[in-house]
Amino acid sequence: MTTNSQPSRPVDTSKAHPARVYDWLLGGKDNYPVDEAVGEMLPPEARDAARQNRQFMHRAAAWLATQGVDQFLDIGTGIPTEPNLHQIVQDIVPSAKVVYADNDPIVLRHAEALLVSRPGGVTDYIQADVRDPEAIVRHARHVLDFDRPIALSLIALMHFITDEQDAHGIVRALVGTLPPGSYLILSHAASDLFPELAELVVAQYAKGGIQLAFRPRGEVERFFDGLDLVPPGLVTATHWFTSTPATEPEDGGIYAGVARIRP
Repeated sequence: MTTNSQPSRPVDTSKAHPARVYDWLLGGKDNYPVDEAVGEMLPPEARDAARQNRQFMHRAAAWLATQGVDQFLDIGTGIPTEPNLHQIVQDIVPSAKVVYADNDPIVLRHAEALLVSRPGGVTDYIQADVRDPEAIVRHARHVLDFDRPIALSLIALMHFITDEQDAHGIVRALVGTLPPGSYLILSHAASDLFPELAELVVAQYAKGGIQLAFRPRGEVERFFDGLDLVPPGLVTATHWFTSTPATEPEDGGIYAGVARIRP
């Protein structure tokens, strides 16, 4: 007996989206075959980078909550993966307010179900693009008090914004709306720590129609111009600890830092 089988069609990776690829790298299920196809083209280190980046966000958000920061604006949220930022900070400050923003409609659908505040706190979500900072801030003002400190979270986001799109100007515009005593949390893929690996990742994302702008340390440091970096300063994500260092620090290709807006 013979059977006729059709060869599997190649997946059109041009429809991939960064938030869904990131979800796949973290082991999530809320992604499409196009996103999985891009993820599978990436080197194994990409999964490590996604995990390391997420762990940095957890540590940084928790530290800020212990410093009394109870308002967060998280742009480039991505598909919710527990624990989410509001869960981290509301464990410490139950009344904390968190506004999430992302430009992928699928994130909005999941946000409505999963980004739910604890009683006493607030979570809100806007579908918006970081390249339109005015729209994000205008919405956030309905929830957050811009007369009190706010933590602006830009986690693994700005390397999706090219120099031609004025990545540094966008961050300056966002930071410029925040009151003194606020903070910037930022992580960014490096082009100079593992150059060959960085070039490979950029090329594979490009096949999925996703443009990346990995940057060297000096260009990442520019995002913090005029701000006071808190110890340990601008380091790799795996080395950003505010108390005891990691027992076995890993190598990593992501720069990370937290900085305070001067009074």
